[in-house]
Amino acid sequence: MTAIADEIEAVFAKAGARGFVHAREIGVPDGPEVGVGADDPVVLASVFKIPVAVAFAREVAAGRIDETERTRVTARYRIGGIGTAGCADDVEMSWRDLAHFMLTMSDNAATDVVYHRVGQEAVDRVLTDLGLARTRLVGCCEDLFASVIADLGAKPDDDLEAVFAAATEEQMWKLSVLDPERTTSSTPREITALLDAIWTDRAGDPAACERVRTIMAQQIWPHRISSGFPAGVAIAAKTGTLPAVRNEAGVVTHVDGRRYAVAVFTRAESLADRQPAVDSSLGEAARLAVDHLRAQTVGS
Repeated sequence: MTAIADEIEAVFAKAGARGFVHAREIGVPDGPEVGVGADDPVVLASVFKIPVAVAFAREVAAGRIDETERTRVTARYRIGGIGTAGCADDVEMSWRDLAHFMLTMSDNAATDVVYHRVGQEAVDRVLTDLGLARTRLVGCCEDLFASVIADLGAKPDDDLEAVFAAATEEQMWKLSVLDPERTTSSTPREITALLDAIWTDRAGDPAACERVRTIMAQQIWPHRISSGFPAGVAIAAKTGTLPAVRNEAGVVTHVDGRRYAVAVFTRAESLADRQPAVDSSLGEAARLAVDHLRAQTVGS
């Protein structure tokens, strides 16, 4: 384990970041694992949308939400960015399409509308049921951005992009959203446990788990974990991004059908908006971890 851990740490160091990784084969609880800071607290960023999606899928499976019912994404949620969050006008969509936007493109507005529909209690119940004691959600996207506004001494109705632009590097590094002790957080090991539960139908009704798996497989971002694997290897995952934070957690399915839960979290040395070296380091680290696991169980 020391050799593979050193190799993975070197990948992150070369990219100018510190990384935290856990990888395990799906459905093999006592099998080999790869860990680099696997039990260290990490900022989830948008990876938190996975348990929100599980809570939503549970509500649909239980008949408490009609997934085809339509709802409106209003100006309250338009904070800029991709999907409905960046639309100029109100958008009306079905609940299932909002969940799709939440996971496939990380639409923050869609996330918050879904989150408020299912409620914090339902999301917390997912974590409790799966024994994820070190995973905590501090509200949804609007709560995280509100904390940024407060940390930077701005007013609630100030433009977020303008507030970011005016902030100093010292202020940015002190943001609570970058501190796992003060924001939505977990550990790499608990996130692979969550993924394993989803992929083995233990996170909820089998139909609910299948719903989450299907949407995660349609994620549009190829620049992190996917970048480390060749065509033919399927990736179902969710990214997470904040200043200096580049994350992704998902399941890698090889052509032989074996599946591996991989959670990769990074903290860069820079606050630059674009960090392609860090992005690609997630894919390289994930590939190294999965290759190591496969080598340990060849022929099994």
